[in-house]
Amino acid sequence: MRLRILADNSTLIDRYYLAEPGFSALIEAGEGKVLFDLGYSDVFLKNALKMDQSLLDLKHVVLSHGHLDHTWGLVYLMVALTEAQIEKRAFSRPDLVAHPDVFLTKQSGSKLPESGSLISEEKCRQHFNLNLSRKPLWLFEDLVFLGEIPRRYAFESPESGRKIRRSNSLEPDYMADDSALAWRGEEGLVVITGCSHSGICNIVAYAREVCREERVQDIIGGFHLLRAPASRLDAMVAALTEMGVSRMHPCHCTDFQARRRLAASFTVEETGSGLVCDYT
Repeated sequence: MRLRILADNSTLIDRYYLAEPGFSALIEAGEGKVLFDLGYSDVFLKNALKMDQSLLDLKHVVLSHGHLDHTWGLVYLMVALTEAQIEKRAFSRPDLVAHPDVFLTKQSGSKLPESGSLISEEKCRQHFNLNLSRKPLWLFEDLVFLGEIPRRYAFESPESGRKIRRSNSLEPDYMADDSALAWRGEEGLVVITGCSHSGICNIVAYAREVCREERVQDIIGGFHLLRAPASRLDAMVAALTEMGVSRMHPCHCTDFQARRRLAASFTVEETGSGLVCDYT
């Protein structure tokens, strides 16, 4: 499997790609291409073109969750597909895979009217074949969308203050739509996560269960560790160590203090727009 980071908060030195506070990754497995998240703008498209990667031949688009820094780029992919059809250029219309809550209105803080997807589920169905699932969904023989993540580690409980709209009323958002991908290779699992609101330990534990594979060769994506207390970081390190994790690429919503703590216990590799990782 080859994974390219199309959008991240950072870029790599001497790699002249764009960055933004968002995340997007392009995955190439034996059966085709999967676009995992689309960032906040059209940065993912611009970087893909610079990497000589077309996004007109995707098999799947996967949304890790509904927040703006992972879904607002969706409109630019819709524009690209629409233009290709109008101009009679070759393209394929991919499946869009996500949790059923991904298109619900989300609010983060009292001053933001919408921090979730700008595109409604109804509109999205006009452009993609929607496959919304709470259960694990195998995209390819060795690549699975994990669906709703069981919450097993109490120290990874969702942060307070977020709201989600159901039946015209706001209620606490426990981020049930936050999911991830897992790829099963010869050397173990690669876990690909967007923000890990559901907890990186919960995600890795569930990936091992769904894939029936205990070895983990890498974790790549956002760990949602911003100003995390030392007690949580220590508990997370202990749990990941027990699960046999040794290598990771924490990025996006993982702050410096968290990465420094992780680097004391694991092999932490630099991540940013333009990174290419190959796995077997």
